[in-house]
Amino acid sequence: MIHQDTIVALATPSGAGAIAIIRLSGKEAITITDGCFKSVLNKKTLSSQKTHTIHLGHIVDGIKTIDEVLVSVFKNPNSYTGEDVVEVSCHGSNYIQQEIIQLFLRKGCRMATAGEFTLRAFLNGKLDLSQAEAVADLISSDNEASHQIAMQQMRGGFSSEIAKLREELLNFASLIELELDFAEEDVEFADRTQFKTLVDRIILVLKRLIDSFSVGNVIKNGIPVAIVGEPNVGKSTLLNALLNEERAIVSDIAGTTRDTIEDELSIGGIGFRFIDTAGIRDTKDVVESIGIKKTFEKIEQAQVVLFLVDGCQLAVDGKLDFLLVEINKTQNQYPQKALIVIINKKDLLSGETINTINTKLTTNNQQPTTIFISAKNNDGVDDLKNVLLSFVNTGALRNNDTIVTNSRHYDSLLKALEDIDKVKIGLETNLSGDLLAIDIRQALYHFGEITGQVTNDELLGNIFANFCIGK
Repeated sequence: MIHQDTIVALATPSGAGAIAIIRLSGKEAITITDGCFKSVLNKKTLSSQKTHTIHLGHIVDGIKTIDEVLVSVFKNPNSYTGEDVVEVSCHGSNYIQQEIIQLFLRKGCRMATAGEFTLRAFLNGKLDLSQAEAVADLISSDNEASHQIAMQQMRGGFSSEIAKLREELLNFASLIELELDFAEEDVEFADRTQFKTLVDRIILVLKRLIDSFSVGNVIKNGIPVAIVGEPNVGKSTLLNALLNEERAIVSDIAGTTRDTIEDELSIGGIGFRFIDTAGIRDTKDVVESIGIKKTFEKIEQAQVVLFLVDGCQLAVDGKLDFLLVEINKTQNQYPQKALIVIINKKDLLSGETINTINTKLTTNNQQPTTIFISAKNNDGVDDLKNVLLSFVNTGALRNNDTIVTNSRHYDSLLKALEDIDKVKIGLETNLSGDLLAIDIRQALYHFGEITGQVTNDELLGNIFANFCIGK
């Protein structure tokens, strides 16, 4: 797994731009660049320069000048990868990028694979595995909350918490292992009372981290929100109002939306993915029927359902009672989903009508959150956003607590908790030291899986395959 060759890749997004950065890492990174670089200061070589310095010059291929560049030099071990690293900042022409990369390849570099720079940083001890994974999360973060969590983990917040637990557990494990060496003397080096206290504390921390995954997963992946209701109640208008753009076609013709329309919006730093669905009704139109079928599929996938109703229709006799039936049916069918009933066209309703609707809804035994809005006039949309945000527990985020967002970490934490629970039972039942040691070793193994103290090539391959090339 440890490679000694020199790798090269484009570190900025592919395509034309103002500038591009080409990164090299390895033992020959500076030497290879030196052979292609002509400084504006004659006889200046990169190998003789100090680390963390920038140099102006030209990349040349023989007598041919490819581009005027800035070359940044980072000497080992004080670099991102822990190796000699060179970054060439050139003009962002596709042609120039490829010419420089091809030149470095001819001079002895190899094209980097996905995530290989960060993999080398991990292998050279510059990052632990959870920090390396946070690099990928940081790159893909698309809202304030996911960015904040990735930054915290990349700085080692999660790693340090796990490392501290592992170290304390390892100390006790060493004492118990020592007892096994003196089994015939029947001595006890590990204080069982202190050990029980430690185990209880570890269980509390593990449960807190495991519980945080539900919040972390929402923050990382966003919350899918389905907008459902009958045709012409204002679903597409509401989507446009939420996004503040004409994303969906709005028409008085029933059945205009025949397929789902999705778009994302950040509210309070949390990503929400809104799904405008086809209006639910009985229809013989084949295409519209397919759209309605997709509506129910999207409800299944959503975590929050916005049940949109035309407030003007509620004035019709029996329509309000029918709404209550539909609300109860939806809640019974999807008990795990948050349901918000939105009464649209508030601007066309009298105060008396609003009070009547409120009174009727309040008597409903399964009263969900209800909001009156005018999607057309953007009235009440901010209230809706606040209600949506209330479904996310942002307390941990505000308090800067450690939040788990990675499913691999979550799985290892669950396994570690299972083994620690076995240790606790063993202590309570006075289990022998050799059997306690087995469960402790397993817990230590799962802690090590998170930070990379225990790993294998297959695991590393799976993790870094999801990185972008050049990082």
